[in-house]
Amino acid sequence: IANRREEIGVCGWILVSVSFLLVLITFPISIWACIKVVREYERAVVFRLGRILSKKAKGPGLILILPCTDTFIKVDLRTVTCNIPPQEILTKDAVTTQVDGVVYYRIHSAVSAVANVTNVHSATFLLAQTTLRNVLGTQTLAQLLAGREEIAHSIQAILDSATEQWGIKVSRVEIKDVRIPVAMQRVMAAEAEATREARAKVVAAEGEMNASKALKQASMVLAESPAGLQLRYLQTLTTLAAENNSTIVFPLPINLLDGLGQKNRGG
Repeated sequence: IANRREEIGVCGWILVSVSFLLVLITFPISIWACIKVVREYERAVVFRLGRILSKKAKGPGLILILPCTDTFIKVDLRTVTCNIPPQEILTKDAVTTQVDGVVYYRIHSAVSAVANVTNVHSATFLLAQTTLRNVLGTQTLAQLLAGREEIAHSIQAILDSATEQWGIKVSRVEIKDVRIPVAMQRVMAAEAEATREARAKVVAAEGEMNASKALKQASMVLAESPAGLQLRYLQTLTTLAAENNSTIVFPLPINLLDGLGQKNRGG
């Protein structure tokens, strides 16, 4: 009571005493004006003669106030979803993009949210917009497209530190969409297509090299065994016959042709 007298002054304490006496005189009718209900997800910041009654908000449940000298403000502690509209941003490599996002935050200190800022939700919304533009302006387009999660964590840390004195806790930041100009999309598509073609040529060249090495080894094995070459001919015929071809070219061994030529010369 002594501390309260020093805070509100002697006149204030007299007014509080008179208000309390009026409540006692008009009891039990006045009790309905003194009892207030605060929901589970709400907290009440009570002002007595313009001063905050306690450093900690009241609730949830029933709270008692003096009808003549006390006023209160209810603060919602549930998580708030803040949609950041598309922001036109010039990246570090001079590419114009449009980026939008979502910020999830909640009030963890009702007293700070009421006493330190006029409109805590509007202030958080504007700060999220400016922070998004400032952070993305220091990134290149490639970093923006590839590192969304890291950028979102960076924005969350900046917002959390800036809104701490407002009683705000930023729980999550998400970058929803990154819109690139049509001309830039065509350039990126052409670049990606050229990269894929270059990789395809490299893969084809490596395949040809491996095939040539395998053919060289196969020729060395067949050279050591002439009968193996005949078996390979027969296997090739089997493969061609399975494909229902009308014409089959059967390669004859060269030594057989040499033998036929010698017989013709002898005759």
